[in-house]
Amino acid sequence: MKSAMAKHILVKTKDEAEKLKQRLARGEDFGKLARKYSTCPSKKRDGDLGEIYPGQLVKTIESVIFKQALLKVHGPIKTKFGYHLVVVYFRN
Repeated sequence: MKSAMAKHILVKTKDEAEKLKQRLARGEDFGKLARKYSTCPSKKRDGDLGEIYPGQLVKTIESVIFKQALLKVHGPIKTKFGYHLVVVYFRN
């Protein structure tokens, strides 16, 4: 079965996600920003979602995790939970 490892930051507005993405582009630490700004419980783990298998997350996030480029900040991605910034570290 295919799996992946990713981190994310979840915020309420697209504007907030865009601002965080700009900060990441300037070299700020993903984990620190996740701990400070994310509304997801994963913020306690620097935004780490752990090992992810197909069917565990909403489809829009899974399509990024399993189909988009590795080690790149993707987003903002809108879901019913808010706006996500996602980085995929590896796939098996």
